[in-house]
Amino acid sequence: MDPDRTKRGRYHLRSRAVLAVIASSAVLVPIAPLPGSAQVFMTQEEALELAFPPPAIVERSTAFLNEGQLESARRLAGSGVRVDQRIVTYYVARRGGRPVGVAYFDAHRVRTMREVAMVVVSPLGSIERVEVLSFLEPPEYMASGPWVEQLSGRSLDEELAVNRGIVNLTGATLTAGALTRASRRVLALHEVIRPFEVTDEGGEG
Repeated sequence: MDPDRTKRGRYHLRSRAVLAVIASSAVLVPIAPLPGSAQVFMTQEEALELAFPPPAIVERSTAFLNEGQLESARRLAGSGVRVDQRIVTYYVARRGGRPVGVAYFDAHRVRTMREVAMVVVSPLGSIERVEVLSFLEPPEYMASGPWVEQLSGRSLDEELAVNRGIVNLTGATLTAGALTRASRRVLALHEVIRPFEVTDEGGEG
């Protein structure tokens, strides 16, 4: 299904604090003061440039989901994955006029604090890469780079689950679950929104 309405505008990269990502991310969450152990690794601008270096052109779009689309996303995401957002912001990247990926920013709770991750979906509908932008929990609970890398190449199937296709994270089970659920949530929303089709039908891409 296509979203009821999609607003598109050229995304001009500019400096932004990483907390601004949460305000425009796929999951809208309240902002709390950063604890002393909070780690911020990159801004939204830096994450997008990392995923889509020049000469890629990145276009910011917003999808407004109706109830039917929201229910479809919940069904696709699977049991235990919350999908509550009706307004979803995403970033479509093209190089030489051809789509190279879509980035979504997902803010979610790990234990009691938040984590913000960028999930990039390839034109084939699988995860291209996952980057953690900020992690407010104690650093010992953070997922390592090699662990995060196992999410790359995954599709929305039964193997995208901890203790199935995804190895659990010893000592940080909640982090493993949170990032895996975020990946499933993004892939489910991606399948409902169909951003490449929306952009193509909308003309400018």
